[in-house]
Amino acid sequence: MEHKTEKLVDSILKSYDVHSGMGRIDGDNMINKEIIIEVIERVRKILFPGYFDSSKIRSEYIKYIIGEHIEFIQYNLKKQIARAIGSDDACASCPKSTLAEQAEEITDKFLEKIPMIREYLYTDVQAAFDGDPAASSTDEIIFSYPGLYAVTVYRIAHELHLLNVPMIPRIMTEHAHSLTGIDIHPGATIGKRFFIDHGTGIVIGETTVIGDNVKIYQGVTLGALSTRKGQDLRGVKRHPTIGSNVTIYSETSILGGETVIGDGATIGGNAFIVSSVSAGMRVSVKNPELQYSGGVSDELKQGEFWDWVI
Repeated sequence: MEHKTEKLVDSILKSYDVHSGMGRIDGDNMINKEIIIEVIERVRKILFPGYFDSSKIRSEYIKYIIGEHIEFIQYNLKKQIARAIGSDDACASCPKSTLAEQAEEITDKFLEKIPMIREYLYTDVQAAFDGDPAASSTDEIIFSYPGLYAVTVYRIAHELHLLNVPMIPRIMTEHAHSLTGIDIHPGATIGKRFFIDHGTGIVIGETTVIGDNVKIYQGVTLGALSTRKGQDLRGVKRHPTIGSNVTIYSETSILGGETVIGDGATIGGNAFIVSSVSAGMRVSVKNPELQYSGGVSDELKQGEFWDWVI
């Protein structure tokens, strides 16, 4: 090894000693993110049969195709869950046989939830179609809507979160976040007929509770009022509760664990809300005064200007 390269390697190795929390040298294998992403895709193929498969799904063979997907998930997800549990401080010294048993039980319970996940997603797809006049079909929504992708991955991850699986649910939703710009924490609780329109920039925090038939637009944040206390707030209700039949328009922030948006409320765009809103209320931000100058003769009044533009 050349002296220059050897010196560089020694410098990097020294940083490993100084910042040991950023490495897993001599430790057991960590979670394989690529396998988790493949598990997501296999589950999606079960949830939406015939949409994401490379070849036509025939009814006479579907039993075997679904069985093959389940076998892949059982083997690989069980392995990743065992690694996730083993990396948790509470089970750092657990025997591998114990980890394998726990992981198998969790995987089986998760797979049993697939029919329920499909039920929820059916309502999500229908809500998107009913609520978006630009949608030509439910096929278009399933194939192309980033909001549905993010919600699908959330619903998968949420069930694993409820089964107390460490890390893996967050890896799943952050993968969806990286693809869609929609950040849904797997700990959030979201009811049926949930529709994200456009979606870019949406944030839904861990302790958010959302009722049924809720529609939100791009840039909405359902967040915490303050995170300065950091880990001291773990387990505390930090994010808002959104009732059923609520619409929240773009770029609105609703913050705080004690903030409740009542059933049937409509929240206009660009609102900043840190206190509760009663059921059925409409909340809007007063429009700023617009001023126009240049390009149009002074004789034209504002209304005439719009007629001229049209």
